[in-house]
Amino acid sequence: MEPEKHYAQRISSTELELGKVKARIMRVSMLRVILFVAGIVGIIWLYPTDSWILWLWACCTFVPFFVLVKIHNRLFYRKAWLEVQKRVNMEELAGLKGDYSCFDRGDEFVDPEHLYSFDLDLFGRRSLFQAVCRTCTCFGKKRLAHWMQAHLKTKAEIECRQEIVKDLSVRADFREQFRITGLVHQGNPDDEENIQSWIQAPCQYVNALWVKLCIWGVPLINSLLLITSLFGLISVQWFGLSFICFVIVSFGIIKRATRIQEDYGKQLKTLNGYARLIALAKKEEWKSEGMNRLMERLDMDGKSPVDALLQLSNELDRLDLRNNQLLYVLLEGSIFFQLQQIVRIERWKERYGRYVMDWLEAVGELDALCSLGTFAYNRPHYVYPVLTDTPFCFLASEMGHPLMPEQQCVKNDAAIPSRPYFLIITGANMAGKSTYLRTIGVNYLLACIGAPVCCRSLTLCPSQLVTSLRTSDSLSDNESYFFAELKRLKRIIDLLDEGNELFIILDEILKGTNSADKQKGSFDLIRQFMRLRANGIIATHDLLLGKLEDQFPEYIRNYCFEADITDDELTFSYRLREGVAQNMNACFLMKKMGITIADEKSADDRQKKYGCS
Repeated sequence: MEPEKHYAQRISSTELELGKVKARIMRVSMLRVILFVAGIVGIIWLYPTDSWILWLWACCTFVPFFVLVKIHNRLFYRKAWLEVQKRVNMEELAGLKGDYSCFDRGDEFVDPEHLYSFDLDLFGRRSLFQAVCRTCTCFGKKRLAHWMQAHLKTKAEIECRQEIVKDLSVRADFREQFRITGLVHQGNPDDEENIQSWIQAPCQYVNALWVKLCIWGVPLINSLLLITSLFGLISVQWFGLSFICFVIVSFGIIKRATRIQEDYGKQLKTLNGYARLIALAKKEEWKSEGMNRLMERLDMDGKSPVDALLQLSNELDRLDLRNNQLLYVLLEGSIFFQLQQIVRIERWKERYGRYVMDWLEAVGELDALCSLGTFAYNRPHYVYPVLTDTPFCFLASEMGHPLMPEQQCVKNDAAIPSRPYFLIITGANMAGKSTYLRTIGVNYLLACIGAPVCCRSLTLCPSQLVTSLRTSDSLSDNESYFFAELKRLKRIIDLLDEGNELFIILDEILKGTNSADKQKGSFDLIRQFMRLRANGIIATHDLLLGKLEDQFPEYIRNYCFEADITDDELTFSYRLREGVAQNMNACFLMKKMGITIADEKSADDRQKKYGCS
């Protein structure tokens, strides 16, 4: 089924069920009111009569009332679930139409110093991250951002990721259930930091000598005193005295026990939300080997996190026994129950705590993979690239930008068949050079994180992507635009000198200097790239760079985007053509906008009039 029809159908069925649930909530609410009022009125009316009739009436009204309270809570939970389900599908439907405003932008990951993310608009408004991200956990969001900032660089890793994404892309129901579960039981953005601090915090009681003495000593002393008093060796008053002393001493532990119960209870509530996601994943029968390996990581010391957390929940529930005053006196006086239970809880942390962050990271990885699976499902016309070990290779046909509307997207080819090899792209302003570079960069990145790409076909050999498309000056660092660009280029040269295999994408290099200096520097830079056996694409307005093809006929190819002037109108085809650009449009646009371009005679007259040289 097509994604549009699938989401529309899900919205329709969800709205139908949501209406039924709301109607049931209304009926249950009215019935609760009737039962409650009837119970109160009946008690008042029957109060002077025999007690058994009064109790019978109370049972017949208030017992169903409390049962309906539980039913009411379940209906409200279902209502909340269905509302999230409807919202999720409506968001996906809007995303298919190019509206990503409801999805996370990842603004916190924007980094102008990154090798490529800032240039390719990976984060922020209308970014690739916003188009891809469907995560429901803070761990998944960070993992997806990390994948985009540090893409895979080996054929085996990418092919493994592709198999997982393919497996997930056909499981629309699982991905929907996973995301809704994560959103309904949504944690906090600082969950990772809080849980990490909790895990790393040392246990205060389990290894303390005085605690061990109390745990073993109190029951032992009580047992000895009780046995000896039963045999008449000592008075039973000694047992009573020790019992009372232990109860009094236990009062000093109440605050500590409460603090531990609240702390562990808070973490348990957070972890239970993630455990629900694991339970969903464990129910699936995965086909990809990589996903089955990921499932193996979702365990703690050979036990499912769901079972391990249930054990912690039971231990915390037992601690609630101290709220009963009679039980508190009996348990504390005889075995120092609070302290024993605190130790049991801390032992749980000692046994399973070191595994918690590992399986939370695995949950985050699964969450990020679900985002890639949804991205693949929503774009059935995209293809998975073919990976090769031949360095270097980037062969794309009918390649478009994933964020451009399909009806407006003009698709072009790109061919970099070997190492070293460069494409020199020339063309007029607004002809499509920068868009072409970003199209290549974004599709290359998608390929290297295991996602399908916006191409008819793509074959590539993965290498480290590096770009320089949007350099800016820095007032805070007293750094000029030109110096910032030089630093960027120096970083690229250093990476090449270190032996890194790079795929370089540059737009209008050395923009911050004069034409002659820029031209000489550009020629020298490209010659250095050739010596270092680099690969990439360079867009430029400098048509003379096209002569480099004569010096390196086997390693450099010229392509261009032309601006066509027909009937005094400027048009762009946005089609990549072979050769060096012939038409420039700056003067034409200035005239069209009413910006007068003075001729030489007028300029000379002004110089004479105002004494300008």
